Amino acid sequence: MKLQRYDTTYIKDYRETPEGYLTVTVPITRPGVFPYQRQDGTVQMEAKLPEEIFSDRTIYSARSKPVTDGHPNEPVTIDNYQTYAKGMSHTDSRVEDFKLYISLTVTDKALIEKIHEGYNEISIGFLSDVVAESGTYNGDQYEYTQRNVEINHIAIVEKGRAGPEVAIRADSDAWQIDEKGGNTKMVKIKIEGTDYEVDPAVKAHIDALKAQKETAKVKGDSADALQGRLDALDLTIQAKDQEIASLKEKVLSADELDKQVEVRVKLIDASKSLLGDSFDFTGKTDREIKEAVISTTKQDFKGDGKSDDYINAFFDATVEQVQSNGFSSTGANSAYTGDAGGNKDLDELKNQRLNMRK
Repeated sequence: MKLQRYDTTYIKDYRETPEGYLTVTVPITRPGVFPYQRQDGTVQMEAKLPEEIFSDRTIYSARSKPVTDGHPNEPVTIDNYQTYAKGMSHTDSRVEDFKLYISLTVTDKALIEKIHEGYNEISIGFLSDVVAESGTYNGDQYEYTQRNVEINHIAIVEKGRAGPEVAIRADSDAWQIDEKGGNTKMVKIKIEGTDYEVDPAVKAHIDALKAQKETAKVKGDSADALQGRLDALDLTIQAKDQEIASLKEKVLSADELDKQVEVRVKLIDASKSLLGDSFDFTGKTDREIKEAVISTTKQDFKGDGKSDDYINAFFDATVEQVQSNGFSSTGANSAYTGDAGGNKDLDELKNQRLNMRK
């Protein structure tokens, strides 16, 4: 079940447009472990992990979303947009300094005045699957993990969950000042099991380096998985190309088929004069027909082990022998009985052919 959640962050780099609108570039969320109040009043610690909030799904969900003055008590939709929207986010969401950044424009005069008065933190309203997965992130224990985060709106609030790192501010307000002494607050950082107090700028720099490493790993894993799918797809395409090429080789063009039919008809016509009408040409290969013709003149002929060139030459010679004995021909491989002309008697020619067949 998807639950609605709210996170908060800082605005910086703001400027006014000629129309009086306020345009800012702001980090709207970051990885971490944050407390969330349940409906029964208890608090549970939920992790917002880098692989989730830096996923394409979450990054794209921040684009072209309404900017609101505080969080409405319901998701912002087309039906209530006019009621809640005080501006709109742009389409440049991206990951910087291990935070999710986007620019937005505030178009409501009253909200712009509140921002100038210090009402300057950013809180996202989002839907997510809250899964019971415990663990530790950056030394903080969590009981649940937010999955499939989809941003619904971006609210400007007085105080947000993600702290002053995610808020509207000028560059000169980069660090919070201790109200008592005016010095920068020291923060703790754990190095090889030992806690050290360091300037927030130092901790921020170390966290940024860790974030870059984790982001690079997440992106690298995604790239490897994508490359594996692409390589598998490429092999499939190659196999299909080979299959298509093989099928094309087996398919005869119309001209090639016509030529083969013409050659077959000539072969049968030439062979009938020697094999007789009783010979069944059905299912016989060209070579089998030629070997049968050769056998009419050489009864002990065996074609086993003979090359096609040998069989073709022997067949041609047999047909020529028929021609030399008085039969006319229409081609090198064709012979038929007919009027041979000259002084020879037709019956004598037929007898010669019968003798040849014996």
